[in-house]
Amino acid sequence: MDTLVQFVNPLYAVGMETTSDLSREALAPRGQAAKRLSILDAATAVFCRDGVAAASIDAIAEAACVSRQTVYNHVGDKEKLFVAVVKEVTARSTARLFETLGTFPETPVDVEHELTEFAVRLAGNCMCDPDGAALRKLIENEGQRYPELFATWKQYGPGKSWPAISARFAKLASAGDLDIPDANLAARQFMALVNADLPNTYYMGQPPTDAELLEAATNAVSTFIRAYRRQSAAG
Repeated sequence: MDTLVQFVNPLYAVGMETTSDLSREALAPRGQAAKRLSILDAATAVFCRDGVAAASIDAIAEAACVSRQTVYNHVGDKEKLFVAVVKEVTARSTARLFETLGTFPETPVDVEHELTEFAVRLAGNCMCDPDGAALRKLIENEGQRYPELFATWKQYGPGKSWPAISARFAKLASAGDLDIPDANLAARQFMALVNADLPNTYYMGQPPTDAELLEAATNAVSTFIRAYRRQSAAG
């Protein structure tokens, strides 16, 4: 299968910075790390809007309020910029997921209620956040053309996330809170159930309301608990 390098259009030659370029950049002085992050955020928005092939370094530079040369200096050409965007977005999403996992009910008093509250946080912080929406858009737009996107996503996303989620369910099973013979399967089903009832508008970048998050979480956990409730508790 062709590589990402073969798909990306030839880049514009790096030209001299114009006076307007330098003036625009001077209006927004920032530290080096902050400037690089601004470039990546701008590139994310442009790649999601225009697609990688149609996106231009000039449009990204304008969105980041920096010169074209600065984009090359901080990140590199469009190919390197695209890879950096995917890594940055997925790394932030993974970090947010692990932060949210820290609120998982380890020793619940009311497992259904506490799992519902966790599902609300999981949906709001991880599934419907701007990074999650950007990642879905990039995969939707570029996944087939750039299979490397999936490789990066698997490396930085689910490859690290699923074991952490399933480990939490394994602890609930070990403590006797739920009857879960396969924690990995339960983790995948839990995430799918939470996602299933979220409004379709979140795919277009419109975050759900608090009421919509609660409804999706309540429906998901109710179904999940019915499937994995201990038999003695069910009786």
